[in-house]
Amino acid sequence: MTRPHKAYPVELAQFHSADYVEFLHRITPDTQHLFLNELTKYNLGEDCPVFDNLFEFCQIYAGGTIDAARRLNNQLCDIAINWAGGLHHAKKCEASGFCYINDLVLGILELLKYHARVLYIDIDVHHGDGVEEAFYFTDRVMTVSFHKYGDLFFPGTGDAKEIGEREGKFYAINVPLKDGIDDLSFTRLFKTIISKVVETYQPGAIVLQCGADSLAGDRLGCFNLSIDGHSECVSFVKRFNLPLLVTGGGGYTKENVARCWTVETGVLLDTELPNEIPENDYIKYFAPEFSLKIPNGQIENLNSKSYLSTIKMQVLENLRCIQHAPSVQMQEVPPDFYIPDFDEDEQNPDERIDQHSQDKHIQRDDEYYEADNDNDQMDVS
Repeated sequence: MTRPHKAYPVELAQFHSADYVEFLHRITPDTQHLFLNELTKYNLGEDCPVFDNLFEFCQIYAGGTIDAARRLNNQLCDIAINWAGGLHHAKKCEASGFCYINDLVLGILELLKYHARVLYIDIDVHHGDGVEEAFYFTDRVMTVSFHKYGDLFFPGTGDAKEIGEREGKFYAINVPLKDGIDDLSFTRLFKTIISKVVETYQPGAIVLQCGADSLAGDRLGCFNLSIDGHSECVSFVKRFNLPLLVTGGGGYTKENVARCWTVETGVLLDTELPNEIPENDYIKYFAPEFSLKIPNGQIENLNSKSYLSTIKMQVLENLRCIQHAPSVQMQEVPPDFYIPDFDEDEQNPDERIDQHSQDKHIQRDDEYYEADNDNDQMDVS
């Protein structure tokens, strides 16, 4: 496990506009009344409130995804996880849906330095609109989003007809679903589509957004997925044995979010966890059953077999329009940003070291190697 750096403003501006980044850096709850025009311009307010340490929050979760991508690029791990990331709605110049900085886009941009093609997969109940929009005109990133669509459900995009434009035509894939989809229907559709996507597109790396609001019982969601069904998608993507960056995302029944990402961390580590949750400081949240697994939802499944078949055929037909995996002329790899390292030998022993420097690298007691000599195949940011 490593503690990532806080992303620098210049790193955030690799995708976001510099003026938007600067505004996020400047705005506070105490001063927001002075910037009413800017709040409207950058869509801060209702769904994207201004709160204390907002910019530091963005720096932390974005830094985690950027560092995860860099570690994959440098072959320090095969799988990297940042459960704090996955804020897929943020746009170049504005916030959206409680997403301020789009860490996924920033992570994908890092991966593109080393990989000709990157596949983005999103199983959040909401459409991954910010990531799709960022790469809508390029064939170097294929975006695949499985989400609820219709009934004015946020964000209102993600129709199967949205397929990308210009060089990116057919490289945006949307799988619009209706209320109540269950494990069997979802995983069958997911495996069929993702298998064909990987076969056709041949990505060098995969980014998987695991929003937990697609679980049954989520306060904002409307699907019937159990944790087993949700995690089966993660397990399936892992089996491709490609460099894999895994993030969190939405999730509004917090105890189920914790359950889900715990199980999926185990899946990615090839570790089966006992269903009984051990004693911990937060055990009261998991009453009365104190178990990892949750029951399936009771919402009626409005996704008929004919509807799902139509969606599947439409997606596969679009994939047939891609003649072969697109190639790209690779040039000199742009350097990673310089991140100052903590050097123990150069520190004054009489000066207090800040907490971030001290625990920049957190190691488990059973790990024997440090830094670049670490032979572990997993990195959790």
